[in-house]
Amino acid sequence: MSVQIGIKKDGQVYDLQTAQELSLSGDSIYYDNSPESLSIIRHSTAHLMAQAINELYSNAKFYVGPNVDEGFYYDFKVDEHIGEEDLEKIEKKMRSLAESQTEITKYSLTKKEALEKFKKDNLKITVLEKIPDNNVSVYKQGNFEDLCRGPHLANTKLLQNFKLLKIAGAYLGGNEKNEMLTRIYGIAFADQKALKAHITMLEEAKKRDHRKLGNELGLFKFYDEMGAGLPLWLPAGARLRGKLESLLFKAHRRRGYEPLRGPEILRSDLWTKSGHYQNYGENMYFTEVDNQEYGLKPMNCLGHIKAYEADVRSYRDLPLKYFEFGTVHRHEQSGVLHGLLRVREFTQDDAHIFCTEEQIKDEIVSIMDFVDTLMKTFEFDYTIMLSTKPEKAIGSQEFWDKATDAIKHALEFQNLEYGIDEGGGAFYGPKIDIKVTDAIGRKWQCGTIQVDLNLPERFELSYIDENNEKMRPVMIHRAILGSFERFIAILTEHYSGEFPFFIAPMQVVIIPISDSHLEYSKEIKALLALNDINCTIMTKNDSLNKKIRTAEMQRVPMIIVLGDQEAQDRTVALRDRRAKERKTLSLDEFLESTKQKSNEVIF
Repeated sequence: MSVQIGIKKDGQVYDLQTAQELSLSGDSIYYDNSPESLSIIRHSTAHLMAQAINELYSNAKFYVGPNVDEGFYYDFKVDEHIGEEDLEKIEKKMRSLAESQTEITKYSLTKKEALEKFKKDNLKITVLEKIPDNNVSVYKQGNFEDLCRGPHLANTKLLQNFKLLKIAGAYLGGNEKNEMLTRIYGIAFADQKALKAHITMLEEAKKRDHRKLGNELGLFKFYDEMGAGLPLWLPAGARLRGKLESLLFKAHRRRGYEPLRGPEILRSDLWTKSGHYQNYGENMYFTEVDNQEYGLKPMNCLGHIKAYEADVRSYRDLPLKYFEFGTVHRHEQSGVLHGLLRVREFTQDDAHIFCTEEQIKDEIVSIMDFVDTLMKTFEFDYTIMLSTKPEKAIGSQEFWDKATDAIKHALEFQNLEYGIDEGGGAFYGPKIDIKVTDAIGRKWQCGTIQVDLNLPERFELSYIDENNEKMRPVMIHRAILGSFERFIAILTEHYSGEFPFFIAPMQVVIIPISDSHLEYSKEIKALLALNDINCTIMTKNDSLNKKIRTAEMQRVPMIIVLGDQEAQDRTVALRDRRAKERKTLSLDEFLESTKQKSNEVIF
C-alpha cells in the first residue's frame, strides 16, 4: 500500500505537516521515485545527515542543506577534520538514527524570536538575515533542529535508501571572501533498486569524466599559471572544436544567418545602457583605456544590436539573422569552476534574430528544426521547457500573450512535447530551455531561445513598416549548443571519448610495418588531407601490436596497417573501430569511404 508523504497544490510541494498547518488539500504525493516525492525524501535525508553529524562531532553548526539536481548537500562546520574516510561512519550513524523512527516535527517562530534563539550561531544568523519574511519555520528530529522551509517526511523510518557521495569545501553563501565550510553531498531514493542504478551510473560517469578523457586524449589543459577557468586547447582538442565550428558555420549560412565578429571589449557606458552594468556587473571584468572604463563582454548581444543600427531597416529586411562564435568572459566563483562545463572564458554559438511580432512563430519553428537536426546528429534525446511571464516583467500583456502563444504554436506545429515553467521567463520575454539526455541518462542544460523586447526598447531599435511608420522589432536571442566548451565536455562524456568520425580529433592512424612502407603511408596521408581528414603516421620504434593498442587507446576511428602486400596492390588493411570490422580495401575505395563519412553530416 502506498504511503502518502505530501501534497501538490498549484505546482507547489507541501509536506503533511505544512498541509495540516495550513488546512491545504491537493494532489497526493506518495512515497516513490517521482520528482515531487524525491524532493521530500532528499530534503529529509539531508537533515538526517546533519543529525548524524551533530551527534558525531563537537560544536557542529549548520548553514543550509538543499535539494539539488544531483541529490542533496549540507554546508556546516565542526571542530574536527572530516574527510572522505569519514563518510562511511556518518552513513552508519544515519542508518541507526533512521531505525529509531524519530518523528519529524515543525514549529514556527517570529524572526525576532529566531534571532534570539540562534544568537550564538553565526551561520543561523546569516541565514536569518537573508529571510525577508517575519515568520520562519524550524524542523526538529531528536536533538537536531534547523531553520527550514521543508518539505520533509513525518518520520525518519522511511529513510533507508541513501548514499553519501563526496565531501568538498564551500564558501559561506558562495562568496569566496567568506569563511570556508565543509559540504557533504548525498543521494537518496525511495527504493534500493533505484539507488543501485544511480550508483552504477555514477561509476560509469567517472569513467566518462571529460576532465579525465580530455587529459588522456590530449584535448585540453588547465594551468594555474594561466589562471583558473581558462582552458588551453591542445592540437587534438582544437581539431575537434574546429570540425564542429566548421560544420556549424556552414549550417548557419545555409539557414540564412549572416556572420558577425564583435570586439572583445566595449565601453562601459554601452553596458550601462543595456542594463548589464547594473544587473550583471559583478560577473564582468573591467579595464581602463585612455581614462575610459571598458568591460570585457559577457554576452554578444550588443555587437549584434550595433550591427542592426548600422543601416535603416525596412520590414522587407526582416527577419534579419546574425550569428557569431563569440568569445565571452564571466567572473565565475572559483568554487563552481568545473573542467569545461564551467569556465571563465568560453565561446557561444550565439545568434540574434530581429523580426516582427508576427514572425516570431516562423522563426521559432526554424530554430527548433535546427535544434532537432543537430541533436539527432549527435544521438541526443532532449526535452523542452517553455518559461512564461514572471511577476516582474516589462512589455504589455498583449506582447507576452502574443509571444508565448507564438512559441506554443511553433512547438505544437512541429509536434514537439514541452513542459511549462510558470513564471520562469526572463523579465523581458518568454523563453525556451533545451535539455539533452546523454548516453547514461543524465540531463544537461544546453540551448536557450529567448524572446526580448527589453534591448530593442533600450536601444530604440526600429524598422519602417509597410505604412512607412517606425516600429519596434523583436529580438530573439538563440544559442543551440550553449557554448563550444560545455557542449564538447558533454559530447566527450556522451561518447566516452569515442567521437563520431566526422568530428574525431584524429580520424585515421596509419601504421607502416617497416620503413619501406613509409612513402606509401605519406602518400595516403596527403590524399586524406585533401579531403580535410585528420591523419597521422605512427613511426615510433614499437611493435605492431603496441602501435595498434596505442591507436585504440586514443580512440581513433580508423586504423590502417600497411605492409608489402598493401604497398604492392595499393590497398589498405583497415580496422574500423566504429563499425567493429576489419577488411581490405583498394586505396580508391578507402579514400571515397572516408570522404563520404566526413561529409555525410549536414546540420
